[in-house]
Amino acid sequence: MTTGLPFLGARALLLDVDGVLIDSAALHRRVWSAWAVLRGLDPEAVWAASQGRRRPDVLALVAPELAFPEEDALLTELSLAEEHTLSAFPGAVEVLRTLPIDRWAVVTSGGGAAVRRRMARLGLPAPPVHVCANDVRAGKPDPEGYLRAAAALGAPPGDCLVVEDSPAGVAAGKAAGCTVHALTTTHAAEELAAADGLFDSLGQALAGRFGPVQRRSPD
Repeated sequence: MTTGLPFLGARALLLDVDGVLIDSAALHRRVWSAWAVLRGLDPEAVWAASQGRRRPDVLALVAPELAFPEEDALLTELSLAEEHTLSAFPGAVEVLRTLPIDRWAVVTSGGGAAVRRRMARLGLPAPPVHVCANDVRAGKPDPEGYLRAAAALGAPPGDCLVVEDSPAGVAAGKAAGCTVHALTTTHAAEELAAADGLFDSLGQALAGRFGPVQRRSPD
């Protein structure tokens, strides 16, 4: 049995899904914008609030007066109509196939059923541990999801590497006590400055021989 990820210097790898494995930003923007228009809200404000957050947390921020079950059903309907536009990031499938199966997890603000369905459809290998929106009481930027994933893999948070793409996700990983590498797939580098390293792709984030786009200097 593999006991670690020696090429990372980490015992466990904790990956976000959207913006890290799946290129879904355009889908999410269209869905949230369409929903905002239907509800008479500012699409740009709704889109900004949605970054890296679970649906119930977004709705609590932008429309707390609306009933979650009805709005969740509408958002699911809008999302399903767009799922055919999703794709895995180049190289993501190949990278995941190289990972020790018992040493990685996904930690996502997406719903469990949708995440599993999309990963399977895109040929992304499934990890033994999924921590999804419905598995936690508090979503990102709260660290609960990353703490749960680390515990499930039997690794101290300080021995885990998180790969994220959003400020909320970076904040969650850092609050959990993990090392965080951020991908500049959906946000500008300056928005991800709290991360320990900034990279163009998952392959770069995990394989030092490719080199980082930027790396924070030690304090």
